[in-house]
Amino acid sequence: MSAELLSLVQSFGRQQILLVGDLMLDEYIYGDAERVSPEAPVPVLRALERSRGAGGSANVAACLKSLGLKVDCCGIVGDDVKGTLLSDLLAESGVDCRGVVSVAGWPTTSKTRLVGLAQHRHRQQLLRLDEESRDPLSAGDAARLCRAAVSAAGRADVICIEDYAKGVVTADLVRALVEAARKRPVPVLLDPALLTDYSHYRGVTILTPNRNELSVATGKPCDTVEKAASAGLALCRDLECSAIVVTLDRDGAILVRPDVEFTHVPTRPRSVYDNTGAGDAVLAMLAAAVAAGAQLPQAVKLANIAGGLEVEKFGCVPITRDEVLAELRLEEARRNGKVRGVEELVAELDLRRSRGETIVFTNGCYDLLHAGHVDFLTRAREHGSVLVVGLNSDRSIRALTKAPGRPVCGQADRARVIGALECVDYVVFFDEPDPDRIIRQVKPDVLVKGEDWAVRGVIGREFVESRGGKVVLLPLVEGLSTTELIQRIRKLDG
Repeated sequence: MSAELLSLVQSFGRQQILLVGDLMLDEYIYGDAERVSPEAPVPVLRALERSRGAGGSANVAACLKSLGLKVDCCGIVGDDVKGTLLSDLLAESGVDCRGVVSVAGWPTTSKTRLVGLAQHRHRQQLLRLDEESRDPLSAGDAARLCRAAVSAAGRADVICIEDYAKGVVTADLVRALVEAARKRPVPVLLDPALLTDYSHYRGVTILTPNRNELSVATGKPCDTVEKAASAGLALCRDLECSAIVVTLDRDGAILVRPDVEFTHVPTRPRSVYDNTGAGDAVLAMLAAAVAAGAQLPQAVKLANIAGGLEVEKFGCVPITRDEVLAELRLEEARRNGKVRGVEELVAELDLRRSRGETIVFTNGCYDLLHAGHVDFLTRAREHGSVLVVGLNSDRSIRALTKAPGRPVCGQADRARVIGALECVDYVVFFDEPDPDRIIRQVKPDVLVKGEDWAVRGVIGREFVESRGGKVVLLPLVEGLSTTELIQRIRKLDG
């Protein structure tokens, strides 16, 4: 399936998505929380940095653009500074904002998060300040928004609705979009709010609640995959949906359709850093995949990946198409071994580096693997979270003027043996006599060589150190070398 999913994601770019929903401005104030206030038992935040980003349905639009799609955005902002900032952020990302309606006297919905930096680096949200209006839109403003959305629906491949219960997604708006979609026809995807009544969502094609939202909407427990599937099926039939996709945090996601057995898509274990924006990433990817012609099980698989990538980041950071492609390649790699071409390897390393992983690189011929090699590679891996072994190709070894008959083992066999070691994450070949080119492509954080290179000079040292990396020289196990092993074998043969 990975090849099919790769092809789908690579096709993103031609599709047009209409995104309708509650637009928000996300603001972050970062600072050191070094002491407790003498006025109350609360931390004091010394502000060091501020940032702004698209939030709510605006984040879904940003996610769609980051995946490479064309996006029309419809929603409400206030006639205020924050409304202008939010519209500018969307426009700068390439989102078409002609459907964004500015309403006088309406405060632009914003969320301001105060984030403490424990030990100057570990981010921890301390407080969130929300500014919003919960009053319904006037009839005139609601009609303006509805006209803009229906007009944009005429050029959409998928209509996407994100409801945060801020007054934008009304029954009339949903009904108008469902009717517009049926005329074409195109699917309508809707991410619901945390409500007890979903009747105003009736007729949408796909609904995407999370576990808690589904439980509240149906009044049924959803603590297991099976219970969630049962509740989802009842809701699917009641709202006359084609499908419901339920996200189940640690349990992945399920696809529920009338008269079809539910499909469970498990997720791999991840380091959850922040849940903010995960639902937005899921909706965006689901819409992108459906627009690209994916079957629903494929779309749910991709959406599950996007949500998983998002929780590994802090705040609402749109997942890119390249990140998804790299994640798919990682999954394929886990099934197909550790040998990579250079371009494929670099893409995967970029993803892992973005997650905060440390890349270690070493290289060698590894003609006959022995205990000294295993000891060296095991200790090299201890200097980071990913170990890449650059392996001299057969041509490279011959260019090094090794003894006649070398290499004893061909490059495919050497790579297979090296790849079998648990401490090795990737193996990549290089044809040149030295590893300078491959080091510049891999861009390791740590370059590891044997201490015998101290006198000869470590190739790649200057490049690695110029990027803030370091070079580590490890002691070798005395009395063990491939050359000595070959000599001993020859003596035995004699």
